[in-house]
Amino acid sequence: MSDLLQLAIDAHGGIDRWNEIQRFEAQISITGAIWYVKQKPDVFKSVTIRALTHEQQVTLTPVGGAGNRTFFADDTLTWETDAGEVLEERRHPVASFEGQSLESPWDDLHAAYFATEAIWTYLTVPFLFTYPGFRSREIEPRQEAGETWRGLEVTFPDDIHSHTRVQKFYFGEDGLLRRHDYTVDILGGGTGANYATEIQEIDGIKVPMHRRIWAYDEHEEVVPDPLLVAVDIQSLRFLP
Repeated sequence: MSDLLQLAIDAHGGIDRWNEIQRFEAQISITGAIWYVKQKPDVFKSVTIRALTHEQQVTLTPVGGAGNRTFFADDTLTWETDAGEVLEERRHPVASFEGQSLESPWDDLHAAYFATEAIWTYLTVPFLFTYPGFRSREIEPRQEAGETWRGLEVTFPDDIHSHTRVQKFYFGEDGLLRRHDYTVDILGGGTGANYATEIQEIDGIKVPMHRRIWAYDEHEEVVPDPLLVAVDIQSLRFLP
């Protein structure tokens, strides 16, 4: 493990504490311009996400109507009622985005998949990088906001669903996450500069409660308009 990754893990609560945690439950608001582009405004303005921490199993509620939910595991997204009746099953959900343009509208399961893989990644960083198959290396730092942010380039394994395989994470001198850069495969490689703020300690783990995501240009500078996605965690619990 690199010294930067060790610094980040220790700053966010430490690997020993993380290994005691098996799941999380969060109330989240996910808004921003991308949902209007995809003709799903306010679709996830108030949702509950329940997930495992060491395995990518995620339930998102509500989806497509009060009481309905999606469950993602083993490369399969299942849409079901509160009573457990299966409404639709989408295996290999990434394939359902093939042929889409940035302006293509999404259905409820497209939207749920995007929110699921995003939030699970956000709430398991940086501990996620110690899981089997992940590779990381330190890269050039960024000078931003009057600080020097050390950079970590992380390659995700094929069995983890996230925005793209290679992503960049920037940490302050305190080891806490400041910015997370990526492209989004299911959005045709659209860029995202994801700023992590309002960090709070929840059950021994430090978590950015707000994220604001803008596009970035060829120089990795933020395109300030529009605000693509806003993520606000309203409540969060990490559980054994």
